[in-house]
Amino acid sequence: MNNREYRPTIAQLRTFATIAEHRHFGTAANRLGISQPSLSQALAALENGLGVQLIERSTRKVIVTAVGEELLPYAQATLDCLDAFVTHARGAHGGLVGPMNIGMIPTVAPFILPELLRTMPARTPDLSPRIIEEKTTHLTESLRQGTIDVAVVAAPADSPGFRTIELYREEFVLVLPDGHPMAGRRDVTVDELGSLELLLLDDGHCLRDQVLDLCRTVPMTNDPRRSATRAASLSTVVQCVAGGLGATLVPVSAVASECQRPGIALATFDHSGDPVGRTIALCYRTSSSRAEEFATVGEIITDAFTVSVDQSRVVLERFLTAAA
Repeated sequence: MNNREYRPTIAQLRTFATIAEHRHFGTAANRLGISQPSLSQALAALENGLGVQLIERSTRKVIVTAVGEELLPYAQATLDCLDAFVTHARGAHGGLVGPMNIGMIPTVAPFILPELLRTMPARTPDLSPRIIEEKTTHLTESLRQGTIDVAVVAAPADSPGFRTIELYREEFVLVLPDGHPMAGRRDVTVDELGSLELLLLDDGHCLRDQVLDLCRTVPMTNDPRRSATRAASLSTVVQCVAGGLGATLVPVSAVASECQRPGIALATFDHSGDPVGRTIALCYRTSSSRAEEFATVGEIITDAFTVSVDQSRVVLERFLTAAA
């Protein structure tokens, strides 16, 4: 029966949120650093106090009930407020203090992290960033469940319960096998993609979806979705291009890291029309009270991107000039 005087403890709410995230009692207990019996007791106390079942347990799986799914965002919002309270207390007047779990998609993280991690300690000395690299869908779910604080993803990232801050827009660069007729050009059109054997990342990568969106605007001789060559990383895709298996598109920030290898040629798109590229945004929960702090982190990320792009443009310009 519902006890009107009952108020859950923070430990009970965190137990519920962690079980809901992992859908496994053993994993949740390990994550919280407690025993499974203690985990079960905390959940039972919460359910008994509220008078509702939040989690269904069976020998095979753990299911969040409909009521549990409805209450989970409120539990997470409470935990967010607690974390913000502690963070602001540590910083006296708030500010970037303590841990922050930052999620990043794989086509961003490798190219901005060197500069980001180099400059962040000087700009936010009391912040302890933790980087989690995952595909967009995993980051979104982790953000919703509260295991990360903020995510760097490709826009649009609008979803109920989230807010976004646009960080930057970057162009795509065409990566070709050495000696390709398009190599060195600065005026490639989207229509010309139709004649190429485009190589894509695996399902779940937003860059794959962005390239496919471009392909839908032109008649393709070879449907890139049916290519036998698929890869889990941008580095592998570029290696396949160097081996003559096709062409691909990479964000300009990746050029310095990925495109200085034998067998690679580069080209850029015609800038007189709509830009061919993507927008990167910072995404966080609407329930979080750290919007101002996230905006500051976003500025640092944008600055790191700018440095990365400057390095890539040197490489790109060197190749295009030499090929002219």
